[in-house]
Amino acid sequence: MFDDKKEDYIKKAVSDFETVLREQINRSERMKDGENNPSHKADKDITIGLIGGDGIGPVIMKEAERLLRELLAEELEAGKVSLKNIEGLTIENRTALGKSVPEDVLSEIKSCDVLLKGPTTTPKGGTMESANVTLRRELDLYANVRPVSVPEEGIDWTFFRENTEGEYVLGSRGIEIPDVLTMDFKVTTEPGTRRIAKAAFDFARANGKTNVSIVTKANIIKKTDGSFSKICHEIAAEYPEIEAEDWYIDIMTANLVNKDIRNKFQVFVLPNLYGDIITDEAAEIQGGVGTAGSANLGSRYAMFEAIHGTAPRMVEEGLANYANPSSIFKAAEMMIRHLGFTEKADRLAEALYICSEKEKKVVVTGTAEGAKCSEFADYVISRL
Repeated sequence: MFDDKKEDYIKKAVSDFETVLREQINRSERMKDGENNPSHKADKDITIGLIGGDGIGPVIMKEAERLLRELLAEELEAGKVSLKNIEGLTIENRTALGKSVPEDVLSEIKSCDVLLKGPTTTPKGGTMESANVTLRRELDLYANVRPVSVPEEGIDWTFFRENTEGEYVLGSRGIEIPDVLTMDFKVTTEPGTRRIAKAAFDFARANGKTNVSIVTKANIIKKTDGSFSKICHEIAAEYPEIEAEDWYIDIMTANLVNKDIRNKFQVFVLPNLYGDIITDEAAEIQGGVGTAGSANLGSRYAMFEAIHGTAPRMVEEGLANYANPSSIFKAAEMMIRHLGFTEKADRLAEALYICSEKEKKVVVTGTAEGAKCSEFADYVISRL
């Protein structure tokens, strides 16, 4: 049966691949032309979009909004900042419409300057891509920045994960020949790599860092990862005071749990998939994925989010109200700092340190034996 259709499958696969190849060439050319990099709006008023998402998302976002209203009370009162709740980015609505991000929701999102977003569910299988992948592409949020800090162990890491390419850009566009094979694609463009590399080295220079680790698997994935490493080193040549080191993703994964050497690392720059995986490992070293925030940065928009998922088991077991909001609070701190409210961001960072590391008078465990999400939020607000 397959032999009869083999040539048809091959012809369709070739045709589909030509389509995605032309699309990615055009995307690369647009990046070179600066078409994806419009400037920020000239007006100084800031609109913060709040997106609840799925699962425990609405629970933790409710407390994050309460926190923002406390921290930004003066700016909200003066009209310099406004909060906008964006509905419709739920798995139910997205599935019903067959859209990873429905058009009306995307329009609302684009009316904001920055976003604070809860986790969203991505269906397994099928053709609907992740809402995050769609948002990163539509808003051109090319840099995913994740800080991890464990001061008592000398750990102060900042990860720059390329956010719009790699395995994710065509994750729903692979080839499938039933009962024979499946193939997916990985994309690395020159302008896409240059801008993430420059973001990492600019950060290192601005913050007095002396080491940037370029993490790939270029010894095996020679075209895409090889190109990523080569371009990063070309950018590194513009920063002679900073040491650029090549590491393979497998040994770097081991290095992060090696207490003898892990405190030597400072800044990391990685392709999309490796960055996604290794930052979860790093967050676990810090205290769990519930403790880490994430920034998605572009030239026009910025999106800040918790790095954990929707925790469906907690929801099924009736424990959503016991979810830990630390990750979304950390994301809120990163967002406030990005907006230039440094003193307020410092206050929140100190409050989170006191509540999570120093005093620990209210502890969220994710079980009914621990504190509720709202109780931990009360605790943090009381320490601002």
